[in-house]
Amino acid sequence: MAQKFAFLVSYLFQPLLIPTLIFLFLLFGVPEVSASQYYNQWMIVLMVFLTTFVMPALSIFAMKLTGNLTSIHLNNKEDRVFPFSMVSLFYVISTYLFYLKFDIEPVFILALVSISICVILLTSISFFWKISAHMTGISGFLAIIIVIALKNPSTNLVNIMLSVIILSGIIGSSRLYLNAHSPLEILGGFLLGFSVCFGGFYFYL
Repeated sequence: MAQKFAFLVSYLFQPLLIPTLIFLFLLFGVPEVSASQYYNQWMIVLMVFLTTFVMPALSIFAMKLTGNLTSIHLNNKEDRVFPFSMVSLFYVISTYLFYLKFDIEPVFILALVSISICVILLTSISFFWKISAHMTGISGFLAIIIVIALKNPSTNLVNIMLSVIILSGIIGSSRLYLNAHSPLEILGGFLLGFSVCFGGFYFYL
């Protein structure tokens, strides 16, 4: 039962879905920060979902089908470099297209830039160390929530913040239970995502 729960958590909150969760938070959780009332919110969410989840996920499945990838779970650091490189490319292109084609608030571009930097660094680190991509994603999300709460004291984000902190613990525990990572790899992933997103949002938001 515990193993099934750990697998479920790993799939539901897998890293490619985190950008969509971040945009849902920015658009509907703190609309005063993103001025989302001026946009078609669901169109933005759909575009983020397609460019940061659907297309990268399809490319990973294609690599598996063509024999360029042994497992879609990317259990070994050697399996991660090529897929992560492709995901990095998708994220950079997505950020560039949003910057050029969408007249949206800078906070959205900042989110995509921060996420892209995390993925690029994660790819670079994967050459020699298999840190947790799950923790990189969820800790980046947590960092964004904390910075927005700090810079907008009138916005009550305590419940959301506590929920994501608890979720971070559940995800980290699930990855440890499945023997997908060591505690140090979990910590490394957390520090990467948190430091990049906290720094980006704190200094440029």
